[in-house]
Amino acid sequence: MREIHVNEITKAVAELCIKACTIVAPDIRAYMEKAIGVEMGVAKQVLDDMIKNQDISIERKMPICQDTGMVVAFLEIGQDVHITGGNVADAVQEGVRRGYEEGYLRKSVVADPIDRVNTKDNTPAVIYYDLVPGDKLKITVAPKGFGSENMSRLQMFVPANGLEAVENFVLETVTKADANPCPPIIVGVGVGGTFDYAANMAKRALLRKIGSRHENDFWADVEARLLEKINATGIGPAGFGGFTTCMAVHINTYATHIAGLPVAVNIGCHVNRHEEVIL
Repeated sequence: MREIHVNEITKAVAELCIKACTIVAPDIRAYMEKAIGVEMGVAKQVLDDMIKNQDISIERKMPICQDTGMVVAFLEIGQDVHITGGNVADAVQEGVRRGYEEGYLRKSVVADPIDRVNTKDNTPAVIYYDLVPGDKLKITVAPKGFGSENMSRLQMFVPANGLEAVENFVLETVTKADANPCPPIIVGVGVGGTFDYAANMAKRALLRKIGSRHENDFWADVEARLLEKINATGIGPAGFGGFTTCMAVHINTYATHIAGLPVAVNIGCHVNRHEEVIL
């Protein structure tokens, strides 16, 4: 049995919040630098400005975007880990609180969806827990901006609708979103499970690295086909037109009921913030 004190969790979460909001992931940076070579005119300039913005963010230790999001935290807790010194959820929330204060990140969370009173520390975060083998604790922090989050959709299809309906729904969702999620985007898709689990899978799909493929060749082909169709829309970087609307389509799948075909789409903006650490 390995012990991890809650103070370690708080410290890690605070650091992850700051890093996720100020440093773009290497796979996204590499994709944008490559995309500049195929774009022209305004689209090329927009991508260049996005990369310059990323450089300024690192140099000045400032957020990449003014919307520093609502934190979604994924904890993969090893079965042989014993968390000591307090409650794990409280430790995560304290980490978010400290990270947003120390990193001068915008506090965007309101306590009630209707009253709209700001909590002033960007808590509470949304936390998901998974119990896994081993004696490690993996923490992934994904601050989700709502320019992209608001473009998300979920549809409860029936089996008779088939694959065509799934693909059309994804394409329709991206087309309706247009420039709102700050393209070039990453599209996370969850197919199967239940109403809630499809959305969970779509969110987690945004954590995959660009260039990764679904382990099943059938769904890997669907990912590639949808990516091509989305880029053919011509929405382009920031919606100014071009070849680069979407960097990747990532699909997660799960078993489902004989009468169901749930499909969820969660869109990530051009920085698609997330960072992880293993304790």
